[in-house]
Amino acid sequence: MTTPTKVAALVGPGDRIGYEGQWRTVRAARTGIGAMGGLFVVVTWEEGGTERFRAGDELLLGQPGAA
Repeated sequence: MTTPTKVAALVGPGDRIGYEGQWRTVRAARTGIGAMGGLFVVVTWEEGGTERFRAGDELLLGQPGAA
């Protein structure tokens, strides 16, 4: 069985992402261009706070209905 992942550029509201040892829910995601020209994604969490990922980073997805 493979672990489901999604690249950061495709993350959207409602996605559950494993991050820093806990499951967090995406409230919003926006893209931007970094100082060195790379594409990045800023995720706002339902649980509070934000995090920045490179657009190609693979993020661990939670299973629907998982606690």
